[in-house]
Amino acid sequence: MRQTILTVPTSGPGLYEFTGEAARFVREAGVKAGLLTLFVRHTSCSLLIQENADPDVRRDLDTFFSRLVPPSDDKSMGWITHRLEGPDDMPAHIKAALTQTSIGIPVMEGRMVLGTWQGLYLFEHRTRPHRREVALHLG
Repeated sequence: MRQTILTVPTSGPGLYEFTGEAARFVREAGVKAGLLTLFVRHTSCSLLIQENADPDVRRDLDTFFSRLVPPSDDKSMGWITHRLEGPDDMPAHIKAALTQTSIGIPVMEGRMVLGTWQGLYLFEHRTRPHRREVALHLG
């Protein structure tokens, strides 16, 4: 069993790929078969496995979620009561609730079993920069 914490710096909303860092962790662990579990330690961002070939996919996903859950100062979001941390905070919690905070990926022959175009992403939902932590557990 191996564990580590990756720090993913963000500069605003969007998808931040960390496939390379996770692959390096698996490779250096020397585990030939197992399950890599990833868990983000925050409530206003999430994890995704998504296409890593065409950046338009990431832009479209970000735009979709921005339209689905606009900031709380948008008139359509007048029902929101949690507003203490700014207009992006409660929408960020909603977006995180709609996605996922934990992902499991099989490891075979010492490598993550990702598809050809799949990458690992931290999906930042807040507007200001953060240093997000992703816990990796390989067992």
